[in-house]
Amino acid sequence: MLGGSWYIRTNQPTLTDRQTWNINEAQYLRQTPKSDYVVGSHPTFWRNQGGQFWGVTTVQRFGYSTPETVGGGFSPSQRMRSNQIGRTISGEAAPGTLVQLTQGFAENVIAEILVDSSGIYRFEDVPTAGSGIGNIGGSNNYRVRLYPNGQLTATPEIREAVFASLPGQLNKGRSALIVSSGLNRENTLNSNSFLGNFNSFRGGVAYRLGVSEDLTLGTGVIYDKSMLGLGELFYQPSGFPLEVAFSGLLGTDDGLEYNADIRFRPSNKFDLNFNSDRLSQRFRANYRALKGVSLRASGNTRENALSTGFSYSRSSRNFYTFASADIDTNNNFRWNLNSRLGKLQLRNYGNEINSNSQLSYNFSKTTSYGNSLNLNYETSRENNLASLNWKYRSKARDRYGQNLFDFDLGYGVGSRGSGIIASASTTAIPGMDLRLRYQGVSTTSDRSSFRIELSPSFYIQPKLSLGDTRYERLRGEGGLFIQPFLDKNGNGKLDNQEKIYTEDLELLLSLNNKSIKRLRPDINKNGVMIRTTPDNYRLDLDPAGYPIDWKPTKTAYAVEVSAGGFTQLLVPFIPSYTVAGTVTNAEGKPVGGARVEAVVTDKKGKVKKTMSVTNGAGIFFLENLQQGSYKLLVNDKSVEPGKILIDDKSENMQEVELKI
Repeated sequence: MLGGSWYIRTNQPTLTDRQTWNINEAQYLRQTPKSDYVVGSHPTFWRNQGGQFWGVTTVQRFGYSTPETVGGGFSPSQRMRSNQIGRTISGEAAPGTLVQLTQGFAENVIAEILVDSSGIYRFEDVPTAGSGIGNIGGSNNYRVRLYPNGQLTATPEIREAVFASLPGQLNKGRSALIVSSGLNRENTLNSNSFLGNFNSFRGGVAYRLGVSEDLTLGTGVIYDKSMLGLGELFYQPSGFPLEVAFSGLLGTDDGLEYNADIRFRPSNKFDLNFNSDRLSQRFRANYRALKGVSLRASGNTRENALSTGFSYSRSSRNFYTFASADIDTNNNFRWNLNSRLGKLQLRNYGNEINSNSQLSYNFSKTTSYGNSLNLNYETSRENNLASLNWKYRSKARDRYGQNLFDFDLGYGVGSRGSGIIASASTTAIPGMDLRLRYQGVSTTSDRSSFRIELSPSFYIQPKLSLGDTRYERLRGEGGLFIQPFLDKNGNGKLDNQEKIYTEDLELLLSLNNKSIKRLRPDINKNGVMIRTTPDNYRLDLDPAGYPIDWKPTKTAYAVEVSAGGFTQLLVPFIPSYTVAGTVTNAEGKPVGGARVEAVVTDKKGKVKKTMSVTNGAGIFFLENLQQGSYKLLVNDKSVEPGKILIDDKSENMQEVELKI
C-alpha cells in the first residue's frame, strides 16, 4: 500500500491476560534506489541510549544507488552504502608494455593501455562492489595482463587486481543525507499498554560525503537525552594496503562512544586487523604459511588474554578435512575438526564450556538427502550425553529448496538418564511448515519434552494464495506476479475459461535484458512469481517463447515493484492467424513477385495492412493476422475472392486462391 510495505508484529506472553498484550513492531517502509522513507518502529542511525525508537526517518542519496537488500526491514547503515565504488587500478611496467584489464572467469578485456615512458599504467573509475571491509577483490574478478613490447603473441604476465571497498565509502562528489525524528518507547515487558509508553524526544541529522577517491567523511547532530555529535571516517589510500573505518558519538554518558576498524594487508599471505570500541580492544593477525596451512594470533582486553592457533585444510575427490585449534593465556583451549572420507564423516568441536562429537555414515552419495547413521557425544560442564540416531532426508524438495520430509530417531544415554530422541518435519503441505520434536533426555535435564511448531503462510496480494515461511523478506523486498494468458476473446482481461500459459517462461520473459532464470522464479499453474528489490523494471517478451499460433498484444512492459507484495502483471496473448495461398492470372498460371495485402479497419477507424510477396510459384503467406474482416488486394487491385473473415471459429491456418 502507498508504494511500500507494512509490517505489524504483536506479542502475547500470556494469552488470557490482555494487559500483557502489546505491539512489538509497526512499520511502513518504502525503499527506492535513490531514497528511503520509514515510519514507525525502526533502528536509529546512531547507537541509542536504551529503549525503542518510533518515528520518521528518510535517507536521500545523491549520485549513487544502494546495494540490493534482501528483506529484514530497514537498516540505516546498509542504506547509506554505495552499490558500486569507482576504483583506480594502477601499477608499474616497462615502457612499451601492452596492459589489458580483464574481468570474470571468461577474462573479457574491458580496457587496455600501452605503457609510455613513465612506466606506469592506470585504469580509473573501475566499478567495484562496495560490500564491506575485507572484501578483497570483491566479486568482480579483475585481472591485469601484461604483454612485453606490446606483442599479443607473447605469454603475458598475469597480476591480480587487488583492492577492497569499505562499507561506508562513497565516490568523490557522491553524498547521502539522513534525517530522523521520533519518540522513545519504554520496554514493552514493563508496560500495561497495548501501544506502549512513549516519552522523550529523539532525533538527528547526518551527512556523508565522498571527499576524494580515498576519503569519505560524515558528520551529524543528534539529540538522545542530550546533545550528541557524530563523526565518521572511511579511509583507504590508493596504492597502500590500509583500510580505516571509524564512527564516534561524542557527548554520551561515557564521553565518547566509538567503533574503529583498521585493516592492514601488505600481501595475500598476511593481514592484520584491529577493532576497538568502548567495551574492548581486539586484534587479529593471520599468516598463510603454506598451502592449506595458516597461523594466527589474536587478543582482546575484555578477557585480558592473548591466543595463538592454526588452521589446516585439505581436499581431494573422496577426502576432505578442516581443522583449527587455539589456546590463550588463560589456558582456554578451543578447537574444530570436520573431516570426510568417502561416506564416513567426523565432526568435533569444543571450548572451555562444552564439546560435541559426531561420527556419521551416509548411505547415499551426498549428505543433502538419503539415510545416515550418527553416533553423537556431547558434554556440558559436568554433564554428558551419548546417543545413536538414524536420520532420513527425502530427495524430493519443495519449490523453495527444502527437503519435503526430514526424520530423526535415536536413543540417548547420559549423566541425566536415558531416553528416546526423535524429530520430524515436513513442507509437503502447501503453505505449511510442520515440525515435531520429542526429547526424553538432554545434558541439562532428565525431564522429557515435546514441541510442535505449525507455521502456515499465505499471500493476500495480488490475490489470496499459499506462500512460504520466509515472509520477513517482504519487509524490504517485493516481486512480480506475471500471468501470461491466452486471451481468446481479445478483451485484455483474464476470464475464467482462459488458460494461463506457463510453458517456456524462462525463454519468454527477460527482466532488464536478463533472463528470469537468474532470479530463481517460482513457476506454478497460476503464473510466475519473481522476488526482486523495489525499483522500476522493463519486462521484454522473446518470440522464442511464444505459444504456437499466438502473439502478445505488447512485446515490452514498464512495471514498478514495491516492497511488501507482488505487483501483478497480465500479459495477454491473442490468436495469431495465417492466410496462405497462390495468385494466378486469367490463364491459371502462377504470378510471381506480386504484392498481396490484407487490409482491415479496426474499431477506432485505423487502417491496418499486412503484406506478402509471392514467390516464383505464386505462393504467399499473410502472417500474424487477428480476428476481423479483411479485404484482399494484389498490387493494389481487387481480386477474387475479395474478402476473408477470421473469427473465433476460424482455423489458425487458412488457404485461399486469388485470381487476377
